[in-house]
Amino acid sequence: MNIGSVLEGLFTQNQFMAAIIVDNKGIVLSVSETYLQVLNLTKEEVVGKPIKEVTPHTRVFTILATGKAMVGYNWKVNGHNMIASTIPIIKDGETVGAFAYSVFPDIWDAKNLVENLLSELNMYRDEVDSLYTAKYTFDDIVSKDKGMEMLKSFARQIANHPFTTVLITGESGTGKDLFANAIHNASPRSRFPFLRINCAAIPENLLEAELFGYEEGAYTGAKKGGKPGKFELAHGGTIFLDEIGEMSLSMQSKLLIVLQEQEIERLGGSFPIKIKVRVIAATNRSLEQLIQEKKFREDLYYRLNVVRLEVPPLRQRKQDIPVLIRHFIDKLNPRLRTMIANISPKSLKLLEQYHWPGNVREMENMLERAIIMADMENGRSLDCRHFKFLQNRCSSEAPLELQSLKVASQKFEEELIARALETSNFNLAKAAEQLEIDLSTLYKKIKKYGIET
Repeated sequence: MNIGSVLEGLFTQNQFMAAIIVDNKGIVLSVSETYLQVLNLTKEEVVGKPIKEVTPHTRVFTILATGKAMVGYNWKVNGHNMIASTIPIIKDGETVGAFAYSVFPDIWDAKNLVENLLSELNMYRDEVDSLYTAKYTFDDIVSKDKGMEMLKSFARQIANHPFTTVLITGESGTGKDLFANAIHNASPRSRFPFLRINCAAIPENLLEAELFGYEEGAYTGAKKGGKPGKFELAHGGTIFLDEIGEMSLSMQSKLLIVLQEQEIERLGGSFPIKIKVRVIAATNRSLEQLIQEKKFREDLYYRLNVVRLEVPPLRQRKQDIPVLIRHFIDKLNPRLRTMIANISPKSLKLLEQYHWPGNVREMENMLERAIIMADMENGRSLDCRHFKFLQNRCSSEAPLELQSLKVASQKFEEELIARALETSNFNLAKAAEQLEIDLSTLYKKIKKYGIET
């Protein structure tokens, strides 16, 4: 029997394996290329030769005599320190040969490989950690308003209850995501992942796979080996379901089961997977209204609405406006490489009177544009002319000019359209939605008033 041809496949494909096979008389039948390099010999100088001529201090004969394997012993050949193993080859109860091998030709090679793998693993771990880490703390929620400070204090207390589901409501741009991040970072789950899913941004046919994962072959295009979903990846931590009001009824049913059973089942899977995650959901819509319209499940609503945080709009916390303006100037200056020092009292007064339909997000975008405009003039202070929607109000101290209702209405309409464009970051579809007019009507009015877009 050609023992070598049977066992050669064990090491021919492994560049790290130094191996040699002998028969029951100690004659070499086969040897790996790696071991030849260790021995500094050719194949012709080894195969067919007695093992003692190749490695005088071999332990092969002990294995041939006893029929017992020796695993993990230190072995030195030509200055190479190896961790070796030798096992008997047995046929019909008799020892017919031996197979000696070391996965690494040198201990230092093994050490270097392990160190390289650990370094690469740490690099990927750092990358994953940065993707699945909450970015904000309660210190990042800038406010002076009494109501906001009370809300932050309440949220801090809720953070200490890591199993409690939280529903955060409030208009778009109020900072619901900041609260979700801060709750996670202040909780006992902070050392575990924080994953955010925008339920409105992912198509319904992909959302289930994104949340719960899938097994190999679950659908056309599924990755080999499958893929864990966000609930699995968030195990031990927090999953933040943003814009939960946009989730379809069928997905709501599946989410309800997950919340009830604390387990998920991958798409195409055949067994449940236990999970331990805190769920924080957020919406800018009235879930109560959606329930009446049969667009949101009432039982899911009660599951989510264990603790509710309602973030007030900016227009209801005027005290925060000067503080936030200062905060954003300080934040944006380094990024924009500008040196804006302050804002004029008149501009500040007008901004405090503004309705802020886009809330804090609108303020940040508006200030960024104003800072760029001021910097282009080499200015160091923000004035009302740097805010597009305030330009018509710069001379508001002048006596009110008597004019026809038609002209006044048109001026007001022009200003309102300009504001809507500003708050939507010049997204025409969003601006039309804010104004509750058709997109075609908005186009006509922009052209009519000569508004720059």
